[in-house]
Amino acid sequence: MSDNIIAVRTGKTVYREGDYAIKVFDEGYAKPDVLNEALNQARVEDIGINVPKVVEVKMVDGKWAIVSEFIEGKTLAQLMQENPEKKDQYLDMFIDLQMQVHAAKCPMLGKLKDKMNRKISAADLDATTRYELHTRLEGMPKHSKVCHGDFNPSNIIVTADGTPYILDWSHVTQGNASADVARTYLLFTLAGEEQLAKDYLNLFSKKSDTAKQYIQKWLPIVAASQSVKGKPEERDFLLSWVNVVDYE
Repeated sequence: MSDNIIAVRTGKTVYREGDYAIKVFDEGYAKPDVLNEALNQARVEDIGINVPKVVEVKMVDGKWAIVSEFIEGKTLAQLMQENPEKKDQYLDMFIDLQMQVHAAKCPMLGKLKDKMNRKISAADLDATTRYELHTRLEGMPKHSKVCHGDFNPSNIIVTADGTPYILDWSHVTQGNASADVARTYLLFTLAGEEQLAKDYLNLFSKKSDTAKQYIQKWLPIVAASQSVKGKPEERDFLLSWVNVVDYE
């Protein structure tokens, strides 16, 4: 199986075996987290979006694994790299897909606001800053849109006929879509893609008729929650976003 590695992420490795993609979690990965990821993926299979279906959850050499359909194609990140002249077209497609996700409803998903509150409480921030963030979060409009939570071009596979599939639903919640947009903006910025982050925010704002300032109000909240499980080298960067905003 080790010859067929298709992706390596923190704490997990994805292999291909015939028509299946097998995501194997490292030893010590919490069983509820694995089962929750499989459950979330199963929940979004029926909301009208192309998602690889879960086939089974099993043990592989003493480690938990989720088996899903394997989708043949290239990631949108690969396509962007290989065809820089089509970048605008790909960004357009990327945002349309994200808006499709946000337009869906899935009442069984966990609430984004609850998750953010837990993360802020666990963040390496002083009590005053945590209080400000909790207060800001509480003041945000309450929605129940599907939020992917890690929406970036490497989580989208485009098949040979141009059909896009969205992968990795481990962070999905329901809540305010602008939090999901702020997360994607931060992902681009963390990857050193500042220009792409700006282009993304401008285009998303235009296409969805959402004020940029409204999305930006989410940045400190999302950065703080992201800093909790983030890579150590990203933590300082994310925490700097928490402190750049003047609180009302």
